[in-house]
Amino acid sequence: MNDPELFSVYQFFKDGAYERVRHAVDVGEAADATLHYISCVAARTGLTRRVIVTNALDCTCFEWRYGEGVVFPGKEGNP
Repeated sequence: MNDPELFSVYQFFKDGAYERVRHAVDVGEAADATLHYISCVAARTGLTRRVIVTNALDCTCFEWRYGEGVVFPGKEGNP
């Protein structure tokens, strides 16, 4: 995954486990997956504690946390 315009999406669980739910996908697919994982039953009930999107360089581009909502980018980064 060397293309900087490809992204991965991860979800982290209450027990500390995590899974990569998308790998090397374009921004549209990453956004759709992220929206799904931050609004699904597991996220609403707290089973999913965190969802992040990383780019090809493994830099975090987006982070959501249970009970807090979107924490990165911060409010200044959100329209």
